[in-house]
Amino acid sequence: MPEAEIAAVTGEAAASPAGAGPATIEAAGGEEIEALLEVLPRSVRTVLDEHDDFDALLEIVMDLGRQPCARYLEREVELGTFDVTQDDLELITARIGTFGADNRAGIPRTLHRIACLRNRQGMVVGLTMRVGRAVAGSVAVIQDLVDRGESILLLGRPGVGKTTLLREVARVSAAAGKRVVIVDTSNEIAGDGDIPHDGIGRARRMQVAHPEQQHAVMVEAVENHMPEVIVIDEIGTELEAQAARTIAERGVQLVATAHGNELANLMLNPTLADLIGGIQTVTLSDEEARRRGTRKSVRERKAPPTFTALVEIHSFTRVAVHEDVGSTVDALLRGRSVEAEIRELDDGGEVHVRPGSAVRAALPWGVADEGGAWGAPSREEERPRRPGAGGGSPARIASGEMPHQRVYPLGLSESRLREALRESGANASVAERLEEADMLMTLRASFRRRPPELRWAEQQRLPIVVLKHNTVTQMQQSLRALARGATPGDALTAALSEAEEAIAEIHSGATRAVELAPQRAHIRRLQHELASRQALESSSRGREPNRRVRIHA
Repeated sequence: MPEAEIAAVTGEAAASPAGAGPATIEAAGGEEIEALLEVLPRSVRTVLDEHDDFDALLEIVMDLGRQPCARYLEREVELGTFDVTQDDLELITARIGTFGADNRAGIPRTLHRIACLRNRQGMVVGLTMRVGRAVAGSVAVIQDLVDRGESILLLGRPGVGKTTLLREVARVSAAAGKRVVIVDTSNEIAGDGDIPHDGIGRARRMQVAHPEQQHAVMVEAVENHMPEVIVIDEIGTELEAQAARTIAERGVQLVATAHGNELANLMLNPTLADLIGGIQTVTLSDEEARRRGTRKSVRERKAPPTFTALVEIHSFTRVAVHEDVGSTVDALLRGRSVEAEIRELDDGGEVHVRPGSAVRAALPWGVADEGGAWGAPSREEERPRRPGAGGGSPARIASGEMPHQRVYPLGLSESRLREALRESGANASVAERLEEADMLMTLRASFRRRPPELRWAEQQRLPIVVLKHNTVTQMQQSLRALARGATPGDALTAALSEAEEAIAEIHSGATRAVELAPQRAHIRRLQHELASRQALESSSRGREPNRRVRIHA
């Protein structure tokens, strides 16, 4: 979460870190903003003063030869009509700390982060000055996990507030009398300079001279300083993952962030999978496979997870919590649905807990068989089902019939889909995540490749619309048909349309043969008749329920 977004909610209440009733969420304010403004050229600061909206300020960007700009929560403002010069950049870099090996610097005793762009000769040609703020009370949504001494892994998109939450965890844990050490690789948690920022309270901070040495400093912290809690930002390498396991096995509470938005991202990341126990392929004996009712080759978790709890940060006030990472990973590997615990902080400072919707990870290792093991797809599952070919009637996108629907584009241009949605008048919008979608729209080429997202959608019985071309016109036609009441799962209409397109391709000389999607017997018969009327040959292939028509010249 952008740091300034946190400041925008200043005044909301959160559970007190000490558990003594509600406390106000507060962000560090005027003095630190003033410190950032003082390093700017006078011309840039003058324009910023005119806008006078520092609470919502996210960052200031200055690139050589371009106009400087300020980015706020929902807008971007040009800071004058002049171009940034080399003198402007040198003036700023002379007033801040030294850039480290990660091209980041800061202002002593503040949380502002200044990152630079360099040319091939190493000269600074651009600066990104991000506003940093400490937020007291933001730990309320995971306070119970912190108090229990759970090792917690935080996930979320860049800017969602992972570092801010880490900082507050460190402060609250230190205030509770625990020995807390922060491994601060980029000086982003405790600020620049040798004296840590007040936002970490009584926690201690270890700086890292070179980012590639973070894993060594993590182990050094345990061996030299006897911490009860270690706080780390951005575990991203295999060595850091191994160091995290070493720390956890020594009985130290570990709170860290990692790259990824959700648990499934880590399961697919071979570098970081060890954080959640690692994943290995196991070959079962014939007897064990029969006993389990599974295939011989299955995937299993190979070790206890480094972190006992995992938190997916959705926004400043909303998180999804997996309190037992080991059990969750096991369930996903067996193709079972899992429910994260959704926690939301309301305006009154109360944390509301509710079960989330059941989610099954879109893993590329196959599908769950009847025995629950995760292995290679069976023959019956080798080809995708066309929507409507079996079970489950799809939802309609019709403003008068059904509530608002969310469409997930797979292999489509998202911008074109948004344009098609606007012009078609359909009561629908683009889904940012597949788990949030009410239907999936894809291209024929993607449909035939059977990517993991498509297989997951089929398992969840999501309606699927298949387009021939990635054009606004085709998207509009499909959406308008849906608005008129046609369903994407109309098997007969879809099957005959597919056959007609295949015939057109063969007549045009683009191909000599096309294999259609599996259909029921009476639909295949109509496809054969359609091909015969167009003077083409056709035959049926495969076994039920995947028997399909092949049309050829």
